[in-house]
Amino acid sequence: MAARRKMEWAARGNHLGGVPRKAVIAAVGAFAKVVASLLNSTSVHNADALLRLVRFRPPGVPLITVSNHISTLDDPVMWGFKGFPVMDARLARWVLAAEDICFKNSLLSYFFRLGKCIPITRGGGIYQEHMNEALERISGGEWLHTFPEGKVCQEDAPIRRLKWGTASLIDRSPVTPIVLPIIHRGLEEVMPENFFRGKRPPFPLWNKRINIVVGEPIEFNLPEMRMTAVSTSRDVASTPTIGWSSISPHGLDEAAQRCLYVAISGCIQAAMESLRSFSKVFHKSPKADASRS
Repeated sequence: MAARRKMEWAARGNHLGGVPRKAVIAAVGAFAKVVASLLNSTSVHNADALLRLVRFRPPGVPLITVSNHISTLDDPVMWGFKGFPVMDARLARWVLAAEDICFKNSLLSYFFRLGKCIPITRGGGIYQEHMNEALERISGGEWLHTFPEGKVCQEDAPIRRLKWGTASLIDRSPVTPIVLPIIHRGLEEVMPENFFRGKRPPFPLWNKRINIVVGEPIEFNLPEMRMTAVSTSRDVASTPTIGWSSISPHGLDEAAQRCLYVAISGCIQAAMESLRSFSKVFHKSPKADASRS
């Protein structure tokens, strides 16, 4: 069963000439357009920053977008705004997806694999098998989207402590990725977790307002951050190891890797929280209607 769920072969771009992937991406993209732009109104701040990086970033340079996670429809609906190439299979993102939700059986596994989803076992650690697959994607200069908080939260609360998986990918990538933070509001009303008797609605709700705020790329001086992590790891009390590679590709032991991933995650969390604060103002502003897609 586990082997069928993984279905790496279905994720290959040349599977059946690429036709199934194009069909799934087009269908899902059309669904996202309908929900974001027809059933609801979507406003985007700084959309050009995202569009420019998706279409025109330097060859071989990977893009990692990170966002809050407020509904099971975040991906793909957050890409359904006007002008975004959500139906283009070549430009579509790869995304980390929960194995226990998206890969429950062979049919779902095949569908989500065609949709450029990478199965992740929550609690499986940053060195689990398919994190290496995600690393291969960004090593090839592709676009990967992650939800570093790890699970859906529909409370209007500060960004939670981030999982280290995204930080590990940034560190391990042969070419430092461009990391772009995104915060969105409104999809928790389109697909509320507790709509009726603690369950989600059977279909997306309508006449809601979705606001998306795209930030600017986060700058990481990784060589300096690695040196700081090594120094910091010597000053903190030792903690039990959890089975990571004893030495990373950059010569960091497990303690130093932990310090580095804390630092990288802290930078991402701070950028996302800053955007979250701005998004509150944007969500209430009449100017948001002027930027409606």
